[in-house]
Amino acid sequence: MVSEQVDVLVIGMGPTGLGAAKRLNQLDTLSWLIVDSDEKAGGLASTDVTPEGFLYDVGGHVIFSHYKYFDDCINEALPKDDDWYTHQRISYVRFKGLWVPYPLQNNVSMLPKEDQVKCLDGIIEAALEARVSNTKPKNFDEWIVRMMGDGLADCFMRPYNYKVWAVPTTKMQCEWLGERVAAPDAKLVVRNTVLGKVAGNWGPNSTFRFPARDGTGGIWIAVANTIPDEKKRFGKKGTVTKVDAEKKIVTMADGSTIGYNKLISTMNVDQLVERMGNQDLVSLSKGLFYSSTHVIGVGIRGERPERIGDKCWLYFPEDNCPFYRATIFSNYSPYNQPQGDVKLPTISIANGSKPSSSEPKEGPYWSIMLEVSQSSLKPVDEENLLKDTIQGLVNTELIKPEDEIVSTYHRKFNHGYPTPSLEREGVLKELLPKLKDLDIWSRGRFGSWRYEVGNQDHSFMLGVEAADNIATGAVELTLNYPDFVNTRQNTERRLDQGPLSAKKNGALPTRAK
Repeated sequence: MVSEQVDVLVIGMGPTGLGAAKRLNQLDTLSWLIVDSDEKAGGLASTDVTPEGFLYDVGGHVIFSHYKYFDDCINEALPKDDDWYTHQRISYVRFKGLWVPYPLQNNVSMLPKEDQVKCLDGIIEAALEARVSNTKPKNFDEWIVRMMGDGLADCFMRPYNYKVWAVPTTKMQCEWLGERVAAPDAKLVVRNTVLGKVAGNWGPNSTFRFPARDGTGGIWIAVANTIPDEKKRFGKKGTVTKVDAEKKIVTMADGSTIGYNKLISTMNVDQLVERMGNQDLVSLSKGLFYSSTHVIGVGIRGERPERIGDKCWLYFPEDNCPFYRATIFSNYSPYNQPQGDVKLPTISIANGSKPSSSEPKEGPYWSIMLEVSQSSLKPVDEENLLKDTIQGLVNTELIKPEDEIVSTYHRKFNHGYPTPSLEREGVLKELLPKLKDLDIWSRGRFGSWRYEVGNQDHSFMLGVEAADNIATGAVELTLNYPDFVNTRQNTERRLDQGPLSAKKNGALPTRAK
């Protein structure tokens, strides 16, 4: 006997699971339930708060969208004018003591002269080679050299991508790239270098939104609050310990069981098949590679320095710091840190020395969030990582040696990035259909393991489209046609489904910093 029986069971209350639940609730044609092992919604898009009152997203998240349906859902959840800030992205690459506007490959003009020559030589050679080449690059490294040349590959692309992915570029395929990596226009780069000009903003997230309060996680808690309480299970009641795919029964940590007809799982697919006990699928999943991510936060007393300004996120290809990306998290919202009248003690000085006094003092405060990758191919000294990160902040001049640190945060995510490895497509083309044959839709950042559709909007729509596929047989565009959904001209927002599309459309505040 099962404790409950539903048509559709959704595992996980991150963006993907909530997308599925939102759509199932809207369709109102099937019985359903959503479960999560955490005590709150959000998953890998949640937000932590330190005891001192600093907020940190569990990774670098901002809101930009390829889908009107996604926009409508989050606008319904956070509908007020003061719920959002809208920002223009201000991003740089730290290179040889310089802040080079992002993306570096479009701004060779800002590099030291000797590096300009190396990069321009490579760009010109790549452009000439592209005219006669009739083969596809075999991996990401070949794509980089084919598109940019050896100069940019050595200066930035190889070292930076190794720091991000924790695997060499030779071990990654290149079909995932889409809109995520800018291929330089050779003529434009040469022209800008001669004239000393900076290239304009690039990419789908050149303008982005961020919630005023509660960080990115606040979005998903608000979305979850639009779903009926009786349909949600948290904690032990929401923790899946076993999936019996033959009997279609899921066992929970509290001993209860849930029977289902269809299962939408947003669990890491390698862990899902382990809980299914299917050794063939477990063996198949071993071909998927991932890296772990350390998220580190540093809260600092003082006015935001002029050198920081309105910077958003920053990239670090060099080995003078362990992190590959820094986000000036206090710039996203004034509520991401304690207010200035809050009194906090100094816990350390940035240079490692002890503070002269432990007496709590008022602010103001600002904060930085850092990300460090780790894998079997890129080990990390976890015990000293916080100390090494603070030293890296000093090395890169993000903070001064004498700065007062009032709060630190460090959390490791075992599954951080789903690597687009050379083996990935072969595994997924076999694994995901086999799961679907068992009436299991494995979707989401690590459910479907496709980084190219792993942003919050993509993840949400993976859930929406899985629900539609179950209910009506509709095609799952995001999973199966990532290049289509990522094409910029398709951002007029397809999937204009249901009554949500008429709600709060276009009601976006524009408080740009």
